[in-house]
Amino acid sequence: MKAIETIKNIWKIEELKNRILLTLGLLLVYRFGAQIVLPGIDASQLANLSAQTDGGLLGLLNAFTGGAFSNASVFALGIMPYISASIVVQLMGIAVPYLQKLQKEGESGRRKINQITRWLTIAITLIQGPGYITNLFNILPADAFVMGSNVTFIISSVIILTTGCVFAMWLGEKITDKGIGNGISLLIMVGIIARLPQSFIQEWISRVSESNGGLIMILIELVIWFVIILLSVLLVMAVRQIPVQYARRTASGSYERNVFGSRQYIPLKLNASGVMPIIFAQAIMFIPGAVIGLSESTTAQSIAAEFTNIFGFWYNFVFALLIIIFTYFYTAITVPTNKMADDLKRSGGFIAGIRPGTETSEYLDRIMSQITLPGSIFLALIAVFPAVAVSVLGMQQGWALFYGGTSLLILVGVAIDTMQQVNSYLLNRHYDGLMKSGKNRKAVA
Repeated sequence: MKAIETIKNIWKIEELKNRILLTLGLLLVYRFGAQIVLPGIDASQLANLSAQTDGGLLGLLNAFTGGAFSNASVFALGIMPYISASIVVQLMGIAVPYLQKLQKEGESGRRKINQITRWLTIAITLIQGPGYITNLFNILPADAFVMGSNVTFIISSVIILTTGCVFAMWLGEKITDKGIGNGISLLIMVGIIARLPQSFIQEWISRVSESNGGLIMILIELVIWFVIILLSVLLVMAVRQIPVQYARRTASGSYERNVFGSRQYIPLKLNASGVMPIIFAQAIMFIPGAVIGLSESTTAQSIAAEFTNIFGFWYNFVFALLIIIFTYFYTAITVPTNKMADDLKRSGGFIAGIRPGTETSEYLDRIMSQITLPGSIFLALIAVFPAVAVSVLGMQQGWALFYGGTSLLILVGVAIDTMQQVNSYLLNRHYDGLMKSGKNRKAVA
C-alpha cells in the first residue's frame, strides 16, 4: 500500500511526472534504435555475429549496448566511446595544465570540458567504426552484405555508427538536463536490463528442461542474487564519517554571548571510485590477449586463450589484482584530501585532536587508505563472482554476468542515484521519501 501511495505522490508533482515521462520516452527511442540494422546488411544473416558475442569480452560489450552490438545496429557502438572519452579527459586533467585550469573555472569550464569530450568521442568512434565493420566482414557470410563490401558501404556505415553514437550521447545529455537521473548511466543500465529476461529464460530452460537442478536451483540462485544485490548496495552507500567541529565564536547583539560551533561530518565513501576500477581493469585485460594472440606459437595461443576467457581462473586472478590497484589509483586522483583540509581550515573547522592544514590532510589520506583496502577487495570479489557462478554453480554465462562485475554495480548505482533524485522531489513537497531514511514530516505552521 505504501508503494502505491508513493506512486500517487510522484504523479501529483507535475514537474517530476513530466521528467519521468520524458526519460521513459527517450529511453524507448534508444531501445528502438538498437534494433535498426545498418543499411546494406541482411538481418537474417547475423547468426554468426550473435554466436561471437555469446561469451567472452565481446559478450560483455554486447551486454553494455543492450544487444545492439550483435544486431549490427546503428547503435552498435552504444555510448561506450563517450565513456572512453570521458575517462581519457579525466585522466588528462591530472597532467594537462589547460584542463586543470578549466576544472577551476566552474560552470563555464565544465561546458568547455564537455565540448572537448564530445569531439574526442567522435574521434574515438571514427577509429572504432572501421574496426567494427572489419569484424563484420570477417565473421558474416558474403551474402549478408546486400550492397557488397565496397568503399561506399564502409564509409556510409562508419558515418552511421558515428552518428548513432553522437545521437545516443545527445539522448543521455537530454535525460540529464530535462529528465530524471544521469542520462548516460541510464542508457547503459537500460541496455543491461534489456538482456536480463533472455538470460533468465536461458537459465530456466537449462535448469528445468534439461534437468540440471530444477526449480530448487533457480530458487537458490535468486536468493544468492538478492544477497549480492544487498551487498552491492552496502558497498555503494557505505561511508566513514569523520566528525568535524567548528571553533566557538562570539556573536554580538544587544549583549555578547558565546555560541558553540556545530558538529558535522566529512563522509568518506568506502568505494569512492565507483565502477571505474573495473572499467579500467577490463580495458587493460583486452591488451594481453590481443598482443599475445599475434604470435603463432602454441604457448602464446594458449596464454591468449586464458586472457580472453572472462570466466577462467587466470583472467579473474589478474583482473582482481588490477581492480585493487586501480581502486587505490582512482581514489587518489578523485578524492582531494589536500583541498578538503584547506577548505576545512578556511571555514574554521577542525578534526578533534588533529591540527588544521597539513596534519589534517595526512589524517584524511590515512583514513582513505585504510577504508580503501577493504573497499577494493570487496569490489574485486563482486567483480569476479560471475566466474565463480559459472564454475561452481554451473550457471549460463549470460545469466552469471548479472551476479557481479560492472553490470550489477551499474544497475545498483544508477538505481540508487535515480531514487535519490526522485526522493528529493518528494521531500521538497513534504511527502514521504522512497528511502527509509528519507522520511519527512509535514511542515507545521
